[in-house]
Amino acid sequence: MVAGKTLILSTAYLAPVEYYRQMHNSNRTIIEKQDNYMKQTYRNRCIIASANGLQTLSIPVVKPDSPKCPTRDIRIAEHGEWRHLHWNAIVSAYNSTPFFEYYADDFRPFYEKPQGFLFDFNESLRELICSLLDISPVVSYSDEYVVPSAGDTDLREAIHPKKENVNRDFKPYYQVFENKYGFQANLSIIDLLFNMGPESALYLDT
Repeated sequence: MVAGKTLILSTAYLAPVEYYRQMHNSNRTIIEKQDNYMKQTYRNRCIIASANGLQTLSIPVVKPDSPKCPTRDIRIAEHGEWRHLHWNAIVSAYNSTPFFEYYADDFRPFYEKPQGFLFDFNESLRELICSLLDISPVVSYSDEYVVPSAGDTDLREAIHPKKENVNRDFKPYYQVFENKYGFQANLSIIDLLFNMGPESALYLDT
C-alpha cells in the first residue's frame, strides 16, 4: 500500500481485476458520482470469459433527458430481461469453476428484482465483492466533480474496456477455459473470484 495515495475511480459494474487491485493498494479511494455519464465504459458493462470466448454484459439504462447527465442520476432500464440474461450468462460461464457454488447465492439476489439507479446497484455489488475478497478499502463518494490534487491517481477514464490496461503485467491464474483460449487478463473481478476463491485477495497484492 502506497502511503498517502488517493485513488479516483468511476463507478463500475462488476469491475475488472485492475480496478480492485488499484483500490486494494491505495490508502483512500474516491468514487466519482458527479461526472457526466459516458456510454461504452465499465460504468454499465463488464467482460467475462465464456465457453465461446470473451463476452460483454451491458446493463441497459434509461436515456437521459439531456446530453450531459450526472452518473448518479442514471437509472437502469428494465426492458429486454437483462437481469435474466446476465445471470444466465454468468452461470453458464462459471458454474464449473471451483468456487462458483460457494459464492452464487451472494450474487443471485442482485438479478432477481428490479433495480433503480445504476450507481447504487454498482456500489452494492462492489461492497459485496470487497466483503467476499476480504479487503477493506477506505472508500468515499464525491459531493462535486473531483479535481485531482498533486499525487492523486486519477483512473476514472484510464480503466476502460477500449483502452490498454493500466501499464500492468497480469500474472496468470487458473481459468476454466484457459486450455481453449489461453489466459485472458483483466476480466471482471468475478472471473478471479469464482476461479480462485479465498486466494483472490493474495492475487490483488501482486
